[in-house]
Amino acid sequence: MGSNCMDILVVDDHPGVRYLLDIVIKEVGHRVHTAQNGLEAVEKVRAIKPNLVFMDVRMPLMGGLEALSKIKKMLPDTQVVIMTAYGSDDTILQAQKQGALCCMAKPFDVDDIKDFLEDFTHREIKNISC
Repeated sequence: MGSNCMDILVVDDHPGVRYLLDIVIKEVGHRVHTAQNGLEAVEKVRAIKPNLVFMDVRMPLMGGLEALSKIKKMLPDTQVVIMTAYGSDDTILQAQKQGALCCMAKPFDVDDIKDFLEDFTHREIKNISC
């Protein structure tokens, strides 16, 4: 693991999405943690203080937007990417208001995730577009 190794939390209620992101993120050289819902995500963020969180919007127990709000209050510097298959303008606006770095449409392309992580690792956040 290089000096740019990050702790990244993947939050999604679909095991396939967690599995895919787990593989892609490890391939690029980062540590991966996973959670199945927003409630678990808030607990994991408190415990591991990740650099980055990929979070689905629609999940049982606690949705992504509510978890985003709690995470940003707890650790304002933790960057959160909201993932959604239902990317309505309203959802995207809510996510941005609550401090999300950006919104990413699902299903996503593996190469897009790799490019995003490359940009994020080099802290070119201003140039990141999702």
